[in-house]
Amino acid sequence: MEEAKMAQKLVIFGKEDMDDMKKELVERLKAFLYREDNLSLVGIAASQEEIASAQERLNVSFHADYVHFIQTFGGAYAGLAVHAFSNGSSIGKETVVELTLEFREQFEGSPFAELLESSYVISMDGSGDPIIINPDGQVLICYHDNGEMKQLADSFEALIEDCFLEW
Repeated sequence: MEEAKMAQKLVIFGKEDMDDMKKELVERLKAFLYREDNLSLVGIAASQEEIASAQERLNVSFHADYVHFIQTFGGAYAGLAVHAFSNGSSIGKETVVELTLEFREQFEGSPFAELLESSYVISMDGSGDPIIINPDGQVLICYHDNGEMKQLADSFEALIEDCFLEW
């Protein structure tokens, strides 16, 4: 049983998963985020230990494109603030774990409660609405004012492709 868990973790962090995000998109992000005037927008790369611990604590599996992003950039700006563990100073200090647990508590008993138990919060919009990745890898926003949800993208990578513009 323990071997099966280890094998699953190796697949999660295997080389094939690290190629999930398109190289062109990753290179654009690197060129933008690693400019000297943008260093406050990029965090410290997430470790495998941080990722495994967070997944266990939240009882979720992070999707490969999100893992690739946070292992490359940490919590960083990519058209929206993407939270991880060590975020860029302009992003804020809230981790993906803290945000997820906070919104799970805040939305307990709401239409979002069940979905939030199996998802994780990667960002918030300007109104404080959580942006989540669900078990299917889709990115959704949960509007706390009216109880509605809206799909923003089919995947984390698609979200970044849609939102990220260099300046």
